[in-house]
This record gives sequence, structure tokens and C-alpha cells, in this order.
Amino acid sequence: MSEAHKPTPSEKAVPELTTTIHLSALRSVPKPRPLEEVFALLTPEDRSVVGQLAHNCAMLVVVAGPSKGSRFLIDSDRVSIGRSESADIALDDVTVSRSHAVISKLENGDFQIADAQSLNGTYLNGTAINESRLAVGDEIQIGKFRLTYFNGKGNS
Repeated sequence: MSEAHKPTPSEKAVPELTTTIHLSALRSVPKPRPLEEVFALLTPEDRSVVGQLAHNCAMLVVVAGPSKGSRFLIDSDRVSIGRSESADIALDDVTVSRSHAVISKLENGDFQIADAQSLNGTYLNGTAINESRLAVGDEIQIGKFRLTYFNGKGNS
């Protein structure tokens, strides 16, 4: 009688402890989305607030995710987004890295978003980005959160 082969410690499979969740496959975002459609998705209160943004400010409105309906004013040159409590925009969910993305004001007053080497990536209108300029109606996906971008230049 032969004994069954027992795996040695080096032959045993080591379970993978980390993983990356690819959120881009969850749904597609139509490009470009007409501004009328973007504004129609907002509540009357959100439309009023967005319409009153100062020329040098911007706003993110959460359209899907755990904080749906939240609004975040962007009125400084640099805004950090992440799961950390110290982030300017704190998104409390494990799908968001502690330091996930940064929104910066450009010299001409426009804003851009840059991924901060996050685990799950930052998506703009359904496409993974490293850095990109933002336009009114753009949809940013960070983890489970989908946020729509507005600025004070083109919301009337």
C-alpha cells in the first residue's frame, strides 16, 4: 500500500490577501451626456444651489452611492478626496482609498482631477484616468460613489 502524497509547506497554495476591484465594468456612461439631462437628474434645491455657484468655484453632487444627494463645494486651489477623515471630501467606504484623488484649480480657473495612485482607480465618464480636466456634467466615479461635476462658469 502506498501512502497518499501530502503537500509540503512550499507546495501549499497561499491565499491571495489583496485584490483590485475593477469598477469600470459595472456600467457604461453615455458620452457626452446632454446638460439638460444632467440638470434634470438634480433635485430643484440642487439646481438652485448649483445655479448660484460663484465663477471661481465648483461643486460635486453625489448621484449614486452611500451618500447620494450630498454636495461638496470646491472653493480652494486643491481638494483631496479619500476615505481618510483628514480628506477635504471624505467618502466613507472600503472601495475608496484613504488618499484617492485630488481636484486642483488650473491657472485659467478650470479644475482638473488626478488619481492619487488609488487601489481601485478614478473614473471620468466611465474611463479610468490618471489626470483629466473637468467639464460641467462630467461624472466621476470613486469606489461606489458617482459624483457629477458643476462649476460656476457654465451652470445657467
